[in-house]
Amino acid sequence: MPVRVTLDGLIVAKGLKARDLALQVGLSETQLLLFRSGKVKGIRFRTLARLCAALDRKRGELLDYLYDASDLADGGDEDL
Repeated sequence: MPVRVTLDGLIVAKGLKARDLALQVGLSETQLLLFRSGKVKGIRFRTLARLCAALDRKRGELLDYLYDASDLADGGDEDL
């Protein structure tokens, strides 16, 4: 899946430490690290909203997508 998390650049641009962002959003440092590395399969909308608010950014600035036709061929949305 070509969805990429672009959070690292935003953290640096804001001059934040990941630890401080995790505290502000209500995540553990481990949870934030897993999200930053793209090793999670999903994120709650509330958590995404908190990240957007803490960084003063829109959700599209935290995530990026590279088109891949195979994403449409997979069949279903078992995650929804």
